[in-house]
Amino acid sequence: MTFSRTTLLAAVMALSVAGCANGGTDQAGGAPPSAAAPSPAASSEAPPAPAPSPGVRRTITGTVTAGVEANCLLLDENLLIFEKESLRAAAKEGATVTVTGHSSPGTMTTCMQGTPFLVTAIRAN
Repeated sequence: MTFSRTTLLAAVMALSVAGCANGGTDQAGGAPPSAAAPSPAASSEAPPAPAPSPGVRRTITGTVTAGVEANCLLLDENLLIFEKESLRAAAKEGATVTVTGHSSPGTMTTCMQGTPFLVTAIRAN
């Protein structure tokens, strides 16, 4: 039996398309191999710290850094949102401060980074 190059190419393409059509799952119908979670032993990184509970009062000390968006200030991966605008004066970029407040992850902001943290008190160190 003889096949032309065109026939063979068409057959290979058809098989490739058929393989993509099943969503890339394995033969047993499970998740795609690339979506499998790495085993804990495969990663040398420590697991991420649990996110702080919203509304739980916390105190954070660190250096204020500017965010990538205008008027966005960060402190240790927390986006500083001030309960009163007068509190913002002590939070200058580069200042070491201690803030008290609570995590507020549902707060909408124009800043594209950090977990919103509602600051209720601030002290310059």
